[in-house]
Amino acid sequence: MKDFTIDTKCVQGGYTPGNGEPRQVPIIQSTTFKYNTSEDMGKLFDLEATGYFYTRLQNPTNDYVANKIRELEGGSAAMLTSSGQAANFFALFNICECGSHIVASSQIYGGTFNLIAVTMKKMGIDVTFVAPDATDSELDAAFKENTRAVFGETIANPSLAVLDIERFANAAHRHGVPLIVDNTFPTPVNCRPIEFGADIVTHSTTKYIDGHGTSVGGAIVDSGKFDWMANKEKFPGLCLPDDSYHGIVYAEKFGKEGAFITKCTAQLMRDFGSIQSPQHAFYINLGLESLHLRMARHVENGLAVAKFLESHPQVNFVNYPGLENDKYHNLAKKYFPNGGCGVVSFELKGGREAASKFMKALKIFAIETHVADARSCCLNPATATHRQMTDEQLEACGISAGLIRLSCGLENKEDLINDIKNALEASK
Repeated sequence: MKDFTIDTKCVQGGYTPGNGEPRQVPIIQSTTFKYNTSEDMGKLFDLEATGYFYTRLQNPTNDYVANKIRELEGGSAAMLTSSGQAANFFALFNICECGSHIVASSQIYGGTFNLIAVTMKKMGIDVTFVAPDATDSELDAAFKENTRAVFGETIANPSLAVLDIERFANAAHRHGVPLIVDNTFPTPVNCRPIEFGADIVTHSTTKYIDGHGTSVGGAIVDSGKFDWMANKEKFPGLCLPDDSYHGIVYAEKFGKEGAFITKCTAQLMRDFGSIQSPQHAFYINLGLESLHLRMARHVENGLAVAKFLESHPQVNFVNYPGLENDKYHNLAKKYFPNGGCGVVSFELKGGREAASKFMKALKIFAIETHVADARSCCLNPATATHRQMTDEQLEACGISAGLIRLSCGLENKEDLINDIKNALEASK
């Protein structure tokens, strides 16, 4: 599918049926797979042959869908995980260990912030957070001898800060480490970070890729471009023998194109078991088939709502990179020429109390922890997804007490604007 447009890849990528085989991606709802001899199965355990032996590690349905996402992102290899949180953890932990250090954008989803700042810190992995618009010198100053990765989100959740992918990639590469980018909000339909230098791309497929609130899931895509062996002292897990697989050196045996995902599957999925279910992978594929159509409508609705809010007297400010006055507008034009996503965040005058009144008065937008869905929803991050953060951490993430995140779905944009208008009146 390499020569086809992304629209066609959304519909037909990842899986090509043979003669008399199912037209739709088949659901292989089986935990195990039969082999004729123990020698045949042994080759799989030794990573000497390709195939399936236990769904905790790999499953054909999952691989078909992962392959479609790989094609959409322009990577060399991909895998599905049980959630976006698992995808980000696996992507980082695959190259980090006790004593490692991560440089991360400070404006990221609260759950990911907590994963890196608290949970991974307990594992002996340190982090330095930098502002997404940090200068080159500030970026360089954040690196240490034990830095192993740089992490950021294409469009930050919920501040909607835009990561300068190319600049962060250049900084990472100057220090011999990969850039990992969470591309959940724009999806590969509107942004392909690998084209701007990102090395690993992650997704919460729970969001726009599924798009219908049916399936929790995640994905990791490797660009296949980072030279692990050129920096082998930094990445012993990839560049030194793995005793749990008879001394295999992943970077030597599977090369730049396959080492990262092979290790992530054979080692981390084996040990942590955060596998996507084949049934949910099937649902995610259904979402992928209409992704190129849905994203255009999400962007249209998001921009219309952002423009309405921008001119309303009860609104202090609006975050939406598609607005000409937004501080990230020029970066958005570079990285998302067709628009970013349908998520808008804004600060309502009156703080938490006004935000509470506003959300209670909404009829179409539902109060949910979810985002990036066919149905419009909303949230006050300070009291929900980012509740575990201190006021200082919230400020660093670009989140105020009165900030409201709106996820504009596929409904009529005039209906959405009228719903917001009525709720703003009720919040006075």
